[in-house]
Amino acid sequence: MERLLNAMTVLSLVLILLVLRSVRRAHIRVEYSVSWLGAAAAVLVLSRWREALDWLGARLGIQDAALALVFTVGCLFLIVFYRFSIIISNLKDANISLAQRVAILEFHLQSLNESKEESSTPS
Repeated sequence: MERLLNAMTVLSLVLILLVLRSVRRAHIRVEYSVSWLGAAAAVLVLSRWREALDWLGARLGIQDAALALVFTVGCLFLIVFYRFSIIISNLKDANISLAQRVAILEFHLQSLNESKEESSTPS
């Protein structure tokens, strides 16, 4: 079990470093990095604080603390993925709305150009 806790500690530290590096290089926006940093920090705390992990396992009805940690990690990342699904859906809706507005503006611009050409041609 100690091996699993150590592996989770290392993985959470690697995730924190990767997220911070991505923020620094502008690969990920700060507001989106908060979810990843929060999840990684929670995993780090649970993998190092054995009493909290035992308490969580007891509350979940799981005898093995390592299994409680894995279950908690899975739930945390499902929440993060759900949050990003909502964000992606909102961005897709905004993108569709923006494309429709651009199409309307192009239509109006084309109509103005056509009316201008008709009025400028001598009869």
